Amino acid sequence: MPQTKLTRLEFQIMEALWTHGASSIREIQESFPEKRRPAYTTIQTTVYRLEEKGAVRRAGKVANFHIFEPAISRDAAQRRLIDDLLGLFGGRAQPVMAHLIESGKLTLDDVKEAEKALRKLENKEKSR
Repeated sequence: MPQTKLTRLEFQIMEALWTHGASSIREIQESFPEKRRPAYTTIQTTVYRLEEKGAVRRAGKVANFHIFEPAISRDAAQRRLIDDLLGLFGGRAQPVMAHLIESGKLTLDDVKEAEKALRKLENKEKSR
């Protein structure tokens, strides 16, 4: 993944591409809710910026418009976003976890999954 940060709109465009697959500018624009839909030219400019950042690539051309597809995975983009967030807290996850718990956004199932991932990581490190 490129080391550049994605803006909120860029992330929303990427989400449309990850969800719907390769799409034209118009198809990306139409994937936004009608009440909050950015202008066609706004989406176009942002897609071209994503292309410059290496986050999307042209997958082809139909008539006089291009089809774009993601060049990075959702997982890679999310990991970068989380790393940036943790960087705001000096790399400490505890303040973020405390907020998630206090706001009710962290479920018991989330905690169980996290414990499972930690055990898996611990076992992997022991086997080295």
